Amino acid sequence: ITSETINKNIGINYFKWIVKNTFFKFFNQKIKLENQKIDLTEIRREMTIAEISHLIGFVFVTFFASYKSITENYSFGQVIMIVNVLMNLYPSLLQQKNKRRIDKLIKIKSS
Repeated sequence: ITSETINKNIGINYFKWIVKNTFFKFFNQKIKLENQKIDLTEIRREMTIAEISHLIGFVFVTFFASYKSITENYSFGQVIMIVNVLMNLYPSLLQQKNKRRIDKLIKIKSS
């Protein structure tokens, strides 16, 4: 999602705050800007890997939740999907937003 308005409307900024200010900040320490001498292309590569991993997880759990909704209990499948969106889709969307910010820094640095 490239639109900043859509990102704002779906609550990516709130999710970003949650990630920065809770225990989630300790996950994936490879994606951390600690100083000015860090290689931004390496950070971007790690972000891409994390984004793809979350998307794969999202697709897999979506199939699982759909199956459980049909075979067992509809509300159980819906709960799984809500958790799936929060734990896989939103992190992927946040990675996309952060990669766009990194791309701007890389462009400025290369000029």
